[in-house]
Amino acid sequence: MKFPDQFYRWRPHPWHGLNVGPEAPRLVNAYIEITPFDLIKYEVDKSTGYLRVDRPQRSSSVPPALYGFIPRTFCGPRIGELSPLADRGDGDPLDICVVSERPINRSDIILSAKVVGGLKVIDLNEADDKIIAVLSNDNFWRDAEDINDLPSALIERLRHYFSTYKLRPNQETPVEIEMVYGREHALKVVEASMLDYDDEYGQ
Repeated sequence: MKFPDQFYRWRPHPWHGLNVGPEAPRLVNAYIEITPFDLIKYEVDKSTGYLRVDRPQRSSSVPPALYGFIPRTFCGPRIGELSPLADRGDGDPLDICVVSERPINRSDIILSAKVVGGLKVIDLNEADDKIIAVLSNDNFWRDAEDINDLPSALIERLRHYFSTYKLRPNQETPVEIEMVYGREHALKVVEASMLDYDDEYGQ
């Protein structure tokens, strides 16, 4: 039997086997690990590509948007250079938060997202940017082009979540939110992560 060209006989790895997106860096694919309903921190297992339970969240804080990563990106030297307060990139795929009007309560999915901005996050001296995007075919958010087109309350919730999601009792959080940035810088971050990926893993 001959398989169609676009048919995968085996499940592709979400990080390495999926495409970065149809019009990257502006329009990208996002693989979703966590939904706004999750009290568990899930993370893709780098060896198998399946979702692994990383940890239960210690606090009641939940992500205010879909949370995952952009396939075929890597936070390496170029990402580190874009964050003067960081020593290096964190060595993971580039994280992305995707805003959707309609609730999406499933993870382990892929979707198309339009990049509008991001958070410059420093975690233990490593650059750990969080790209902010909207679901590309969302009728409610279709006119959003830049970070200022999103409610300030939503951005504040994202800042709070990432400021507290690694918080432990009687310890200071290792995470610092350096700044919120708009579309122009976000596109540079996505491009840098794509180039870092090519250097690390090849095209």
